[in-house]
Amino acid sequence: MTTPKRDTYTPETLLAVAVGVFNERGYDGTSMEHLSKAAGISKSSIYHHVSGKEELLRRAVSRALDGLFGILEEPGATRGRALERVEYVTRRTVEVLMAELPYVTLLLRVRGNTRTERWAMERRREFDHRVADLLKAAAADGDLRADMDTRLATRLLFGMVNSLVEWYRPQAGTGYDRQQVADAVVRLAFDGLRTAS
Repeated sequence: MTTPKRDTYTPETLLAVAVGVFNERGYDGTSMEHLSKAAGISKSSIYHHVSGKEELLRRAVSRALDGLFGILEEPGATRGRALERVEYVTRRTVEVLMAELPYVTLLLRVRGNTRTERWAMERRREFDHRVADLLKAAAADGDLRADMDTRLATRLLFGMVNSLVEWYRPQAGTGYDRQQVADAVVRLAFDGLRTAS
């Protein structure tokens, strides 16, 4: 991890550095000393902008959650048949995950040990429930297979989407762009879930 120069330090670069350290060391395994060294600034400089590492965690997971919940307000998620909306939400979730990879990775790794982590986990569950409701509506419309439990389908869908944080590395040149990955996820998931035409 490269250390930003002192003269280029901003709250946004501090947040990016903190997310990198949290993902590398784990939130519980990260001290303010680790953050200070990684950012190349003093601990007092960090405290000038944030109250501590939990505030950095909240800002980071909020960025990921804001991206995900923002999808649910987009026209593609609010108009049309339920199946079209859930496919849109799935595609956009993949795109947001890939665009905000370090932040979503951190969100997916929180374990509920702090108030912020419990809040983030509750928000994640809320997002999952909203998508599950879309799947239920698509099943009620007759667009999804009746023999598939929607709760199970939701878990499997998110398992596939969330697995991207384990292998997708844009800087490593995985050879896949966001569109390719989003298309593949939607095809794999919904070709198997759709009723036969």
